[in-house]
Amino acid sequence: MRIPDALVKEDSTSKPQGAVRDTTRAEHLRAKLEEMIVDGTLAPGEKLDELNLANRFDVSRTPVREAIRALLAIGLVEVHGRQGTRVATMSIPKLVEMFDHMAALEGLCASYAARRASGEDLAGLNDLQAKLVGAFEEKQPEKFYKLNTEFHDTIYAAARAPYLQAETVKLRRRLAPFRMQVTYQPGRMHATLEEHQRIVSAIEAMDAAEAARAATDHVRLLGDDLTDFIAMMPPNLIEPS
Repeated sequence: MRIPDALVKEDSTSKPQGAVRDTTRAEHLRAKLEEMIVDGTLAPGEKLDELNLANRFDVSRTPVREAIRALLAIGLVEVHGRQGTRVATMSIPKLVEMFDHMAALEGLCASYAARRASGEDLAGLNDLQAKLVGAFEEKQPEKFYKLNTEFHDTIYAAARAPYLQAETVKLRRRLAPFRMQVTYQPGRMHATLEEHQRIVSAIEAMDAAEAARAATDHVRLLGDDLTDFIAMMPPNLIEPS
Protein backbone atom coordinates (compact mmCIF):
# COMPACT_ATOMS: atom_id res chain seq x y z
CA MET A 1 0.00 0.00 0.00
CA ARG A 2 1.33 3.43 -0.90
CA ILE A 3 1.85 5.75 2.07
CA PRO A 4 0.32 9.22 1.53
CA ASP A 5 2.93 11.85 0.77
CA ALA A 6 1.72 13.98 3.70
CA LEU A 7 2.65 11.19 6.11
CA VAL A 8 6.13 10.64 4.73
CA LYS A 9 8.75 12.15 7.05
CA GLU A 10 11.09 14.48 5.26
CA ASP A 11 14.52 12.94 4.78
CA SER A 12 17.23 15.48 5.58
CA THR A 13 19.52 13.72 3.14
CA SER A 14 17.21 14.86 0.34
CA LYS A 15 18.23 18.47 0.87
CA PRO A 16 20.67 19.86 -1.68
CA GLN A 17 24.20 19.44 -0.41
CA GLY A 18 24.99 23.07 -1.18
CA ALA A 19 22.15 24.21 1.07
CA VAL A 20 23.38 21.98 3.91
CA ARG A 21 26.92 23.32 3.54
CA ASP A 22 25.70 26.94 3.51
CA THR A 23 23.65 26.34 6.68
CA THR A 24 26.63 24.80 8.44
CA ARG A 25 28.92 27.62 7.35
CA ALA A 26 26.37 30.21 8.48
CA GLU A 27 26.16 28.59 11.92
CA HIS A 28 29.95 28.48 12.30
CA LEU A 29 30.28 32.06 11.08
CA ARG A 30 27.53 33.29 13.39
CA ALA A 31 29.32 31.68 16.36
CA LYS A 32 32.66 33.18 15.32
CA LEU A 33 31.27 36.68 14.82
CA GLU A 34 29.41 36.49 18.13
CA GLU A 35 32.62 35.49 19.87
CA MET A 36 34.46 38.39 18.22
CA ILE A 37 31.78 40.84 19.34
CA VAL A 38 31.72 39.49 22.88
CA ASP A 39 35.51 39.63 23.32
CA GLY A 40 35.77 43.08 21.73
CA THR A 41 37.59 42.06 18.53
CA LEU A 42 34.63 43.57 16.68
CA ALA A 43 33.86 46.75 18.57
CA PRO A 44 30.42 48.37 18.96
CA GLY A 45 29.77 50.64 15.99
CA GLU A 46 32.12 48.71 13.69
CA LYS A 47 30.71 48.10 10.21
CA LEU A 48 30.05 44.55 9.03
CA ASP A 49 30.57 44.48 5.29
CA GLU A 50 29.23 41.31 3.64
CA LEU A 51 31.89 41.16 0.93
CA ASN A 52 34.76 41.78 3.32
CA LEU A 53 33.48 39.12 5.71
CA ALA A 54 33.00 36.64 2.86
CA ASN A 55 36.59 37.19 1.74
CA ARG A 56 37.95 37.14 5.28
CA PHE A 57 36.34 33.79 6.14
CA ASP A 58 36.53 32.31 2.64
CA VAL A 59 32.78 31.75 2.24
CA SER A 60 30.09 32.97 -0.13
CA ARG A 61 27.88 35.91 0.79
CA THR A 62 24.91 33.62 1.51
CA PRO A 63 26.20 32.26 4.87
CA VAL A 64 27.38 35.77 5.75
CA ARG A 65 23.84 37.11 5.29
CA GLU A 66 22.41 34.24 7.36
CA ALA A 67 24.94 34.81 10.14
CA ILE A 68 24.21 38.53 10.27
CA ARG A 69 20.47 37.86 10.30
CA ALA A 70 20.93 35.60 13.33
CA LEU A 71 22.99 38.27 15.12
CA LEU A 72 20.32 40.87 14.35
CA ALA A 73 17.75 38.63 16.02
CA ILE A 74 19.63 38.64 19.33
CA GLY A 75 20.52 42.33 19.23
CA LEU A 76 24.28 42.06 18.76
CA VAL A 77 24.21 43.94 15.44
CA GLU A 78 21.99 46.69 14.05
CA VAL A 79 21.06 48.03 10.63
CA HIS A 80 21.71 51.76 10.16
CA GLY A 81 20.02 52.57 6.88
CA ARG A 82 22.50 53.48 4.17
CA GLN A 83 25.36 53.10 6.61
CA GLY A 84 24.75 49.34 6.57
CA THR A 85 25.02 46.78 9.34
CA ARG A 86 27.13 47.57 12.39
CA VAL A 87 27.94 46.00 15.72
CA ALA A 88 25.30 47.29 18.12
CA THR A 89 26.00 50.29 20.32
CA MET A 90 23.95 51.28 23.35
CA SER A 91 22.41 54.39 24.86
CA ILE A 92 23.38 55.18 28.45
CA PRO A 93 19.79 54.83 29.81
CA LYS A 94 19.31 51.47 28.09
CA LEU A 95 22.72 50.27 29.25
CA VAL A 96 21.98 51.15 32.88
CA GLU A 97 18.58 49.45 32.64
CA MET A 98 20.15 46.29 31.23
CA PHE A 99 22.76 46.23 34.00
CA ASP A 100 19.90 46.48 36.50
CA HIS A 101 18.20 43.50 34.87
CA MET A 102 21.49 41.63 34.84
CA ALA A 103 21.94 42.32 38.56
CA ALA A 104 18.47 40.95 39.30
CA LEU A 105 19.15 37.76 37.34
CA GLU A 106 22.54 37.31 39.01
CA GLY A 107 20.90 37.72 42.41
CA LEU A 108 18.28 35.11 41.62
CA CYS A 109 20.91 32.65 40.40
CA ALA A 110 22.96 33.14 43.56
CA SER A 111 19.92 32.69 45.82
CA TYR A 112 19.09 29.38 44.13
CA ALA A 113 22.74 28.33 44.29
CA ALA A 114 22.75 28.93 48.05
CA ARG A 115 19.93 26.40 48.35
CA ARG A 116 21.07 23.90 45.71
CA ALA A 117 24.85 24.02 45.26
CA SER A 118 26.70 20.74 45.61
CA GLY A 119 30.06 20.21 47.26
CA GLU A 120 31.56 20.05 43.78
CA ASP A 121 30.02 23.42 42.91
CA LEU A 122 31.48 25.01 46.04
CA ALA A 123 34.89 23.51 45.35
CA GLY A 124 34.74 24.92 41.84
CA LEU A 125 33.87 28.40 43.07
CA ASN A 126 36.70 28.41 45.60
CA ASP A 127 39.15 27.11 43.00
CA LEU A 128 38.16 29.83 40.54
CA GLN A 129 38.39 32.48 43.26
CA ALA A 130 41.96 31.35 43.99
CA LYS A 131 42.82 31.53 40.28
CA LEU A 132 41.30 35.02 40.09
CA VAL A 133 43.54 36.12 42.96
CA GLY A 134 46.51 34.75 41.01
CA ALA A 135 45.51 36.58 37.82
CA PHE A 136 45.09 39.80 39.81
CA GLU A 137 48.50 39.47 41.45
CA GLU A 138 50.08 38.67 38.08
CA LYS A 139 48.36 41.72 36.55
CA GLN A 140 46.67 39.73 33.78
CA PRO A 141 43.30 41.46 33.18
CA GLU A 142 42.34 39.35 30.17
CA LYS A 143 42.90 36.14 32.11
CA PHE A 144 41.02 37.67 35.03
CA TYR A 145 38.06 38.49 32.79
CA LYS A 146 37.84 34.94 31.44
CA LEU A 147 38.09 33.41 34.91
CA ASN A 148 35.45 35.85 36.12
CA THR A 149 33.10 34.55 33.41
CA GLU A 150 33.76 30.97 34.53
CA PHE A 151 33.06 31.97 38.13
CA HIS A 152 29.64 33.32 37.22
CA ASP A 153 28.92 30.33 34.95
CA THR A 154 29.53 28.09 37.95
CA ILE A 155 26.96 29.99 39.99
CA TYR A 156 24.41 29.78 37.17
CA ALA A 157 24.93 26.02 36.91
CA ALA A 158 24.71 25.60 40.69
CA ALA A 159 21.29 27.28 40.62
CA ARG A 160 19.90 24.16 38.89
CA ALA A 161 17.52 26.35 36.87
CA PRO A 162 18.20 25.79 33.14
CA TYR A 163 15.82 28.44 31.80
CA LEU A 164 17.12 31.08 34.21
CA GLN A 165 20.67 30.07 33.34
CA ALA A 166 20.03 30.42 29.59
CA GLU A 167 18.39 33.84 29.95
CA THR A 168 21.16 35.11 32.21
CA VAL A 169 23.86 33.99 29.80
CA LYS A 170 21.98 35.55 26.87
CA LEU A 171 21.83 38.96 28.57
CA ARG A 172 25.44 38.68 29.74
CA ARG A 173 26.62 38.09 26.18
CA ARG A 174 24.69 41.14 25.02
CA LEU A 175 26.41 43.21 27.70
CA ALA A 176 29.82 41.57 27.34
CA PRO A 177 31.63 44.45 25.54
CA PHE A 178 30.44 46.83 28.26
CA ARG A 179 31.07 44.48 31.20
CA MET A 180 34.64 44.18 29.98
CA GLN A 181 35.01 47.95 30.34
CA VAL A 182 33.78 47.70 33.94
CA THR A 183 36.32 44.96 34.73
CA TYR A 184 39.20 47.08 33.40
CA GLN A 185 38.36 50.15 35.51
CA PRO A 186 41.08 51.06 38.05
CA GLY A 187 40.57 49.18 41.28
CA ARG A 188 37.70 47.12 39.91
CA MET A 189 39.48 43.75 39.89
CA HIS A 190 40.45 44.10 43.54
CA ALA A 191 36.87 45.00 44.44
CA THR A 192 35.62 42.03 42.41
CA LEU A 193 37.66 39.63 44.54
CA GLU A 194 36.11 40.99 47.75
CA GLU A 195 32.60 40.87 46.28
CA HIS A 196 33.10 37.32 45.00
CA GLN A 197 34.19 36.19 48.44
CA ARG A 198 31.03 37.65 49.93
CA ILE A 199 28.96 35.69 47.38
CA VAL A 200 30.85 32.44 47.99
CA SER A 201 30.55 32.78 51.77
CA ALA A 202 26.79 33.31 51.51
CA ILE A 203 26.36 30.31 49.22
CA GLU A 204 28.48 28.14 51.54
CA ALA A 205 26.34 29.27 54.49
CA MET A 206 23.18 28.44 52.48
CA ASP A 207 22.01 32.02 53.10
CA ALA A 208 19.88 32.62 50.01
CA ALA A 209 18.90 36.18 50.93
CA GLU A 210 22.49 37.29 51.52
CA ALA A 211 23.69 35.50 48.38
CA ALA A 212 21.09 37.40 46.35
CA ARG A 213 22.10 40.73 47.89
CA ALA A 214 25.80 40.07 47.38
CA ALA A 215 25.40 39.04 43.74
CA THR A 216 23.05 41.92 42.96
CA ASP A 217 25.38 44.48 44.56
CA HIS A 218 28.29 42.96 42.62
CA VAL A 219 26.73 43.66 39.23
CA ARG A 220 24.55 46.75 39.73
CA LEU A 221 26.06 50.12 38.81
CA LEU A 222 25.26 52.74 41.44
CA GLY A 223 26.63 56.04 42.67
CA ASP A 224 30.29 56.69 41.95
CA ASP A 225 30.66 53.34 40.16
CA LEU A 226 28.03 54.40 37.62
CA THR A 227 29.54 57.88 37.19
CA ASP A 228 33.02 56.46 36.66
CA PHE A 229 31.71 53.82 34.27
CA ILE A 230 30.02 56.42 32.05
CA ALA A 231 32.99 58.79 32.18
CA MET A 232 35.46 56.11 31.11
CA MET A 233 33.31 54.49 28.43
CA PRO A 234 34.95 54.78 24.97
CA PRO A 235 32.75 56.98 22.73
CA ASN A 236 32.41 54.29 20.04
CA LEU A 237 30.53 52.00 22.46
CA ILE A 238 27.71 54.46 23.05
CA GLU A 239 24.93 55.67 20.77
CA PRO A 240 25.37 59.34 19.82
CA SER A 241 22.91 61.61 21.63
